[in-house]
Amino acid sequence: MTGALSHTGRLLVATPVLTDPNFARAVVLLLDHDAQGALGVVLNRPTPVEVERVLDGWAALAGRPSVVFQGGPVGLDSALAVAVVPGEPGQAEPLGWRRVHGAIGLVDLEAPPEVLAGELGGLRVFAGYAGWSPGQLEAEIAEGAWYVVDCEPGDVFDPQPERLWRAVLRRQRGPLALLATYPDDPTLN
Repeated sequence: MTGALSHTGRLLVATPVLTDPNFARAVVLLLDHDAQGALGVVLNRPTPVEVERVLDGWAALAGRPSVVFQGGPVGLDSALAVAVVPGEPGQAEPLGWRRVHGAIGLVDLEAPPEVLAGELGGLRVFAGYAGWSPGQLEAEIAEGAWYVVDCEPGDVFDPQPERLWRAVLRRQRGPLALLATYPDDPTLN
């Protein structure tokens, strides 16, 4: 991005003022952020659909819960898979996996699962994604809709995704940590 900071590999954490039902209390992993726009997946929206029902062979590699997550409001009929491959950037990458940031990358779901079985430290499958046109995400951040924070590989595979919004905020320094206690409905306070 010319003159701007790319947030690829970081998390977008919805601020309490973001009430759009697609993103209220959402934690989004940014898979791509450049001058062309941004693309990410919502990490904390599990569906009741089990991975084994939609992707033959991948369920054994999926983290718990082994369900498909709603990655965002766009392209709900398509699947993306995010996985962690331990090791440092620069090492040979396994076939069927493309590094996004650090140990986090995208999996080619057309590849045979057994090719990646011994390489992955975790896998999460998403139906759909969240997307922003050029400048749109930057405007939303400036308006106070999102906090941008560092991602830890465990965030992608949190076994209790419904608690992820609070957990990510709680580990931040300063005032952001206090927001982890923000009530679901402040009018009931």
